[in-house]
Amino acid sequence: MYMTVKEASAKWGVSDRRIRALCSQGMIPGAFQEGRGWQIPVDAKKPADGRFKSKESVLAQIDRKKKELDGKRPLTEGEAERIYGEFAVEYTYNSNAIEGNTLTLRETDLVLRGLTVDKKPLADHLEAVGHKEAFDYVRELVKENAPLTDSVIKHIHFLVLADKRDDRGVYRRIPVRIMGARNEPVQPYLIEPMMEQLLTDYVNDEAHIVTKLAAFHIRFEGIHPFIDGNGRTGRLLVNLELMKAGYPPIDIKFTDRTAYYNAFDEYYVKHDISAMENLFAGYVSERLDDYLKILCENR
Repeated sequence: MYMTVKEASAKWGVSDRRIRALCSQGMIPGAFQEGRGWQIPVDAKKPADGRFKSKESVLAQIDRKKKELDGKRPLTEGEAERIYGEFAVEYTYNSNAIEGNTLTLRETDLVLRGLTVDKKPLADHLEAVGHKEAFDYVRELVKENAPLTDSVIKHIHFLVLADKRDDRGVYRRIPVRIMGARNEPVQPYLIEPMMEQLLTDYVNDEAHIVTKLAAFHIRFEGIHPFIDGNGRTGRLLVNLELMKAGYPPIDIKFTDRTAYYNAFDEYYVKHDISAMENLFAGYVSERLDDYLKILCENR
């Protein structure tokens, strides 16, 4: 007998996203994929706290899959559109939903097709369109292999914050607090020098791209450079750098937002990036599996 990911999540107290990642990495014996879901033996044991044997083994698996994907490139125009078309809608929905947008996945798709959803705020419509335009811009930057700079970050934010014209693409000038967060964003006068240092440290960081981006993302959100739109902008920056390095973009699910928030707290309380690193690694690994599956079906 088997149970679903949702049933295993309730039984073990582990996020859906983490269980799917463990299944895709072969960490739950007997689990197999059926359609887009996973079937898990009902007698499977809850993964121990040290679910990944080591950071190196997880990253090694990612590198192996990446090498296999590289061998199947370049993608045809049809393959690229299939991969990015569906992803862009789900990514826009999830990233906006994490920040409080009320559009459903279906409504997000309709809005991106140019339709208006009755009884939903105009701001929610603008956020969906702005995020999609920002992601399209990121894809253009990837084609150019553009370096990550202060101006690039501000332009991505300009597109994201379509509903607040006066605050688009400019660093905030007032102090802010994030309700429920374990850290306090830096004072406005520190934003410029800390962003400059963040970019310098990122360029000089020789760690694996997943590790680098986990650290970058935590620090970026900690600085909280903009008055609004930091989360969406930060996740777009992660995907910009992943795609430039040849990896597929990731989509942090709205249903996994608690695990995502907890990863920040793990850093601010324990100065440990491993929770964010593991979260990113799980997403990257699964997205690589998706890409390889699609390419194998089409060739």
